[in-house]
Amino acid sequence: MGDDTAVGYRHRKVGAHELNPETLMMGFGYDPRLSEGALKCPIFHTSTFVFETAEAGKAYFELAYGLRERRPAEEPGLIYSRLNNPDLQVLEERLCIWDRAESALVFSSGMSAISTTLLALLRPGDVVLHSSPIYGGTDFLLHHVVPEFGVRRFGFPAGNPDALERGFAEANAAGRLAVIYLETPANPTNALVDIARCAELARGSARADGERPLVVVDNTFLGPLWQRPFEHGADLVLYSLTKYVGGHSDLIAGACLGPEPLIARVRTMRTIFGTMCDPMTGWLVMRSLETLKLRMTSSLKNARYVAEFLAGHPKVRTVHYLPLLPAASPEAALFERQCLGAGSTFSFEVQGGEAEAFRLLNALQVVKLAVSLGGTESLAEHPATMTHSEVPPEERAELGVSDALVRISVGIENPDDVIADLEQALERV
Repeated sequence: MGDDTAVGYRHRKVGAHELNPETLMMGFGYDPRLSEGALKCPIFHTSTFVFETAEAGKAYFELAYGLRERRPAEEPGLIYSRLNNPDLQVLEERLCIWDRAESALVFSSGMSAISTTLLALLRPGDVVLHSSPIYGGTDFLLHHVVPEFGVRRFGFPAGNPDALERGFAEANAAGRLAVIYLETPANPTNALVDIARCAELARGSARADGERPLVVVDNTFLGPLWQRPFEHGADLVLYSLTKYVGGHSDLIAGACLGPEPLIARVRTMRTIFGTMCDPMTGWLVMRSLETLKLRMTSSLKNARYVAEFLAGHPKVRTVHYLPLLPAASPEAALFERQCLGAGSTFSFEVQGGEAEAFRLLNALQVVKLAVSLGGTESLAEHPATMTHSEVPPEERAELGVSDALVRISVGIENPDDVIADLEQALERV
């Protein structure tokens, strides 16, 4: 997209001062001189790109398909929007900043990021160990899809360190453990998994060929502001950009971040599967990155007020909100060590069961009854019959996804209005 002499293009400092991520979101990776001086990156709605010469086209394809190493200061040439696109390249560079990642890829959805990544890493005969509960689509992928490709899966409940140790020992003994897949905090219970311990187990089980399990973390619930998995030893980080990063409930996208050698494997799979994001969606995500810190900070503050109100209400049995963990509990210590904030999505149980939860949800007026999370508006849903409905009932019960559980994602409205809405709805329970 340009050369590094352009002010604001890839400069991370002003003099000796290191620029912060929220500042870099305004222009990093984009050179206005290449787009008629446009302040914002245009939307490159094109399927293909014109080569200056046949030799240039040859060189671009050699690099794109890994036929040779990149030359010093060489930039990947634009070929075809299934391979690369200016909007996606700028977006991927900006996504790397928050997580301090080397490389990033953007996808057409969170599930396409998860599926493409796992299919790039797993081979017939491999084993994958995963935390539970996890997002319903990921749960279906691990239970029903990857076994069709000869991959065995083992699960362990989040929030249980002993279960993690047992699950790792069992999975590692069952075959070639290729991936340890974590969703922390867990969806929808907010149970935590120790990323650093998983990384320690993975690195301590390197095989004779030097290969070891890779730790892959879905950081959608807290990241990239409130949890930095790479700092705790994760190998790859996944996002549903639909959620907090997109943040306006108007797009579907996903991302995978990590070191270039691993990202290269995923990139090849994305190229062949065609699971990349489209330019318009990429542009919308870039727009959202400019206000990410403002939105996530506002919703985090609002969620604290809402959670404390719910915790004191007589018709609420339990609130699964991280700052309300018992101070002396191991999970509270893990939260303090691993997380920079609590985010704004959590769950709570009403007194009763499905009927009472439905009465609450049906009475909401400000909070919208919808799945998804991390948008500017507050959303609530019933995991047992919606996002996690394909999980067997007995497994849901074991993992704490009860019929009385309601998940709420607190937005950026005035928190007093959200509380008033919940208060009147709880009167119907």
